[in-house]
Amino acid sequence: PAVQSVALLLRTDGRPLNVRVELLQGPSSLKQVMEIYSEDGLERPFFSIIETPGYGNVVRIVNTAVLEFPLTADVQPYMIDQ
Repeated sequence: PAVQSVALLLRTDGRPLNVRVELLQGPSSLKQVMEIYSEDGLERPFFSIIETPGYGNVVRIVNTAVLEFPLTADVQPYMIDQ
């Protein structure tokens, strides 16, 4: 089965959330990038549904905050093609 979309939840323990989310669709295509910032990742976490049609998709999450501001990322299949 192919995953058509994923649910993405990003949060922190109350510290600032500063993240770059990249969607890579195959080795020769351009990546799509989201820059995300929240003042308080516990009270205002980030949630999104990202479409990932076809095969070979990669969701890359990069914490662009300082090392002292860790984050929790939860990525789950949202829609699966049977």
